[in-house]
Amino acid sequence: MRSVSEHLEHLLTLVSPTEVEAVALAEAVGRVLRGDVVAVADAPPWDNSAMDGYAVASADGSAGSWRVSQDIPAGHAPLPLEPGTVARIMTGAPMPQGADAVVPVERTDAGTDRVRIRDWPVAGAHVRPAGADMREGGVVLAAPRRLRAVDVAAAAAAGCAEVAVARRPRVAVLVTGDELVAPGEPLGPAAIYDSNSALLRAGVQEWGGAVTSVEVVRDGPQALLQALAGLDADLVLTAGGVSAGAYDVVKEALVPRGVQFAPVAMQPGKPQGWGRIDGVPIVCAPGNPVSVAVTFRLFVVPMLCAMLGVPAPTTRPLRVAQGWRTPDGRAQLMPVSIEGDTVRPATSGGSGSNLAGALAKADGFAYVAADVVQVELGATVDVMGLVP
Repeated sequence: MRSVSEHLEHLLTLVSPTEVEAVALAEAVGRVLRGDVVAVADAPPWDNSAMDGYAVASADGSAGSWRVSQDIPAGHAPLPLEPGTVARIMTGAPMPQGADAVVPVERTDAGTDRVRIRDWPVAGAHVRPAGADMREGGVVLAAPRRLRAVDVAAAAAAGCAEVAVARRPRVAVLVTGDELVAPGEPLGPAAIYDSNSALLRAGVQEWGGAVTSVEVVRDGPQALLQALAGLDADLVLTAGGVSAGAYDVVKEALVPRGVQFAPVAMQPGKPQGWGRIDGVPIVCAPGNPVSVAVTFRLFVVPMLCAMLGVPAPTTRPLRVAQGWRTPDGRAQLMPVSIEGDTVRPATSGGSGSNLAGALAKADGFAYVAADVVQVELGATVDVMGLVP
């Protein structure tokens, strides 16, 4: 039985980074940046006012009454400052030539033709210097990184209309089982609602992939092979049919095609399949919903990250607020709820592989090493989050 780390190491050899493509900023959020974003100009491009107030030449005056020679709204180019005057200026507007400080309107009587200034400023007061935020040619966003809304805003402020990102990995999802019924359909006497395809579809999208197809396949080797034929994908994910039962059709269909199946020392998710089908990497998870979720987070997420060219997420050490027992000789992935800097099991059912509804109560999976028999109150466990 191979260890979790050995299995992950082998799976990562199956994938490689996707190509780089250019996308418009409007399409960039959530994508993985693969080329540095460089400022095309200084930002701000000129000295500007940080306050609504009055632009003055600090060395040429003092508090008192002053003539207002011009108004400078944001978006308007000012005239040079007339000697012996001040200019009324709005936040973000360019500083006029000859002015080097701003008096906030709160320190004046807010006059329009003449203004009484109570406190005279020093040079540079309330002025944003040109290039204070970004310098032309400077790196604003370093690759690789998942682009957030604030990153997209920074790229826009840098003058970039598009960014270089990793092409989304194309992922095909196949789940097997005669018992599976789509949500919204009536349940038969031996049927259950299919949650695995929903989980895998959403997980791939959440972690930056593009789902090319989702199909529920009936229990039969030929049906599976037919569904696999001609898939347009960089990675195939299956759920169900990988154990040692009489109807484990994924294993039955794919062993002759060179896909390997073996136990991994983990709970849940012990039966695993992996390999290539027509040259495309394939990961085969057990059919129980928590096993599918664990397989996805533990193995598929690092594979997607490798394909996107971004580091896989790290775990977070947290203190145990309620202890639990673990399986002998196998690493455990326990669904946990996070409360501040502590965790506790998300449900009374522990890491049971069938508890699909309980997954919604989990904030992550606590990884417990195979040699740990009991997780004690106050111990520290490594927790992997469920979202990027």
